[in-house]
Amino acid sequence: MNDLLSFWLDSLPALLDGLTVSLEVTGVALAIGFPLGLLLALGVQSKARSLNLISLCVVEIGRGAPALVVLQFAYFGLPQAGLTLSSFAAAVFALAWNTGAYTSEIIRAGLESVPIGEIEASSAMGMMRVDTLRFVIIPQGLRVAAPALLGFATQMLQASSLCFAIALPELTSNAYVIGTNTFRYMEILSLAGILYAAICVPATIAVGVLEQRLGKHTR
Repeated sequence: MNDLLSFWLDSLPALLDGLTVSLEVTGVALAIGFPLGLLLALGVQSKARSLNLISLCVVEIGRGAPALVVLQFAYFGLPQAGLTLSSFAAAVFALAWNTGAYTSEIIRAGLESVPIGEIEASSAMGMMRVDTLRFVIIPQGLRVAAPALLGFATQMLQASSLCFAIALPELTSNAYVIGTNTFRYMEILSLAGILYAAICVPATIAVGVLEQRLGKHTR
């Protein structure tokens, strides 16, 4: 037991460095992906045929292609087209696209949950369509979608572990390097799992509490 704790303490700095990278790439991907999801949701709902088709294509490709394939496409495929990305930029590109595609459906469901009576009331008051979106539909729709979006954020932190495939020094990658050097894969991957759980479990509980509070307020 003492040997295990000593091994964990020695390995912890490298894993915390990796966890920092995981949080950074996840945070940037979400900061880009959530607004992209809103734009795609509005695009899918648009009556403009061209905008609707483009948005649908982006969403369906992002949802249909595995994140690992998109990661490797961004890191290994794009250089053949003359665009070379660092491992961090490729990870952000892939995870942001994946986030935008999936959250667009979450946000679209939230926008469609806004009571039609409130939309009709805003029109009766003379509000323009853009103002109705800004002040009526989007604020209420995002409020409904908030728990699901926060829950998706924890999934993206877990998905960032796929970035070890493109040499990004995140948590799983650093754990794998230590395991390769020491042949103690079980111990080091267990510690990596504990670090992921230390963030994801409290976040999941917080999402549940938020969902309950929003549900009570709605009722």
